[in-house]
Amino acid sequence: MNLKRVVVTGLGAITPIGNNVNEYWNALLNGVSGAAPITRFDASKFKTQFACEVKNYKTEDYFERKEGRKIDLYAQFGHVASDEAIKDAGFDMEKLDRNRVGVIWGSGIGGLITFQEECFEFAKGDGTPRFNPFFIPKMISDIAGGLISIKYGFHGPNYSTVSACATSTNALIDAFNLIRLGKCNVIISGGSEAACCEAGIGGFNAMHALSTRNDSPATASRPFDKERDGFVLGEGGGCIILEEYEHAIARGAKIYAEMVGGGMSADAHHITSTHPEGLGAKLVMRSVLEDAYMQPTDIDYINVHGTSTPVGDPSEIKGIQDVFGDHAFKLNISSTKSMTGHLLGGAGAIEAIAAILAVKNDIVPPTINHFTDDPEFDPRLNFTFHKAQKRTVNAALSNTFGFGGHNASVIFKKYIA
Repeated sequence: MNLKRVVVTGLGAITPIGNNVNEYWNALLNGVSGAAPITRFDASKFKTQFACEVKNYKTEDYFERKEGRKIDLYAQFGHVASDEAIKDAGFDMEKLDRNRVGVIWGSGIGGLITFQEECFEFAKGDGTPRFNPFFIPKMISDIAGGLISIKYGFHGPNYSTVSACATSTNALIDAFNLIRLGKCNVIISGGSEAACCEAGIGGFNAMHALSTRNDSPATASRPFDKERDGFVLGEGGGCIILEEYEHAIARGAKIYAEMVGGGMSADAHHITSTHPEGLGAKLVMRSVLEDAYMQPTDIDYINVHGTSTPVGDPSEIKGIQDVFGDHAFKLNISSTKSMTGHLLGGAGAIEAIAAILAVKNDIVPPTINHFTDDPEFDPRLNFTFHKAQKRTVNAALSNTFGFGGHNASVIFKKYIA
């Protein structure tokens, strides 16, 4: 069977360091930290009192008041990112065959804020069950994709992926496979998350997963630093328009990059911890290279999962060194979570955007907040500490690993007609 080529024709993002793609990319290149004290609720009694919240966001700037009240924040972020990407792709909606356009959107948690608010309201009452009629449709994790398809009248495949922090990478892989199999012409794909609330912070604190560096939030996310003490919770969303190559050429679309592979694996090890020897990481990177018909030496940059946890960071690097061998020392490696925090189900999408733009612009965003070398990591590895680095990036790989041992990786390469 002849597989179709798949290209990237539109990007959209709303992140803790920029509310559109240009703002996000420029902030990445300039090493801007999105971490700051929490503003959404009083966090003074929590072990962690900071997060990477989206800045200067007002629902009323994007939605009519009545409409905005029916949509959870995670789905609002999905709307904002997808609107930008669809506009960026430049579709002629009158000519677009919307029966051949799908939406695959992921959220690891869904409407956690809505769920929390409804439970709080019920607990304050007299026990009589009074719930908002929009409680369920606001909360469920598939509704963001449903709302995108409803807004634009896209009648192709429409569903949600859920694989914790690998969620939106899995969404991209599904979209990629459907297009190259000829099932769709275009898929709006990505993910969004909004878990910066009492339940989110409290839950991750209970797991000892979050950094508690309350005295220095901006430097708390420290991937590969010896003093790293956990991840920083982030929020927002990213959208990538994937399109069948001939369809894109026929309408004169601009093309950012070509998506050439998607890989998946399972650690089958622990409910939250990655395999200490990087077993799942090795498997998923070998899988994506095989799917892309590429060799390890073809990769120039890896946007790593790199959450800033004591266990997770070393296991991923062990996987990279095993798969890439001596070529690992020729790679640029960076964790953009050092700036954005961890967007959970939305992480894969915004990190794929970073990989795509690195390929397009031949520059690698940095890993910030490095203060103390960790002897566990080989000093010959280039973690792109402190500053962005210019280099030819013909191909970039992006890793995401989720609770439950879910691993997903994607590869983007320079577009050549």
